[in-house]
Amino acid sequence: MARVTEVTLVDDLDGGKADETVSFALDGKSFEIDLSATHASELRDTIALYVGAARRSPSGTRRAVVREGGRAAGAPAKTREENAAIREWAKANGFAVSERGRLPSEVVAAYADRNSAPVEPEKPKRRTRKKATDAA
Repeated sequence: MARVTEVTLVDDLDGGKADETVSFALDGKSFEIDLSATHASELRDTIALYVGAARRSPSGTRRAVVREGGRAAGAPAKTREENAAIREWAKANGFAVSERGRLPSEVVAAYADRNSAPVEPEKPKRRTRKKATDAA
C-alpha cells in the first residue's frame, strides 16, 4: 500500500498560504516562522538596517554565551586528545583517574598548572592515635 503525505505551510501571521520558512536568531535564541513571499520580504526589509550594521558572531549562526569559567556555554571543555593527555599525565603523577568519564576539576587544574609549580596529589589523611602512656 502506498502512502502520500502532503505538508502545507501556513503563514504564521495571517493564516494564508506560506511560501517559505524563515529562520532567524535574537538574543542567543533561534526562531523559525512560516511566511508568504510578501511577509518574508517585509521581515527581511525590516531587519535589513540592523543586519547591515551588525557583525557576524564567531560561531556564524548563533551567539556564544560565555560563562564565568571562560568558556562558551555548551562548548566541550576539552577535546578527546586533550582528555587523553590529561589522563596520561595524571596517572604518571599519582592522580587516580578513570579510563572514561569526566575528569575531576582538581586534576584538570593541576594539569593546567603543571609547569608553574609541582603539584602533589591529595593523599588521604591518616588518623593518628595517641599512644597510651604507662601511668606508674
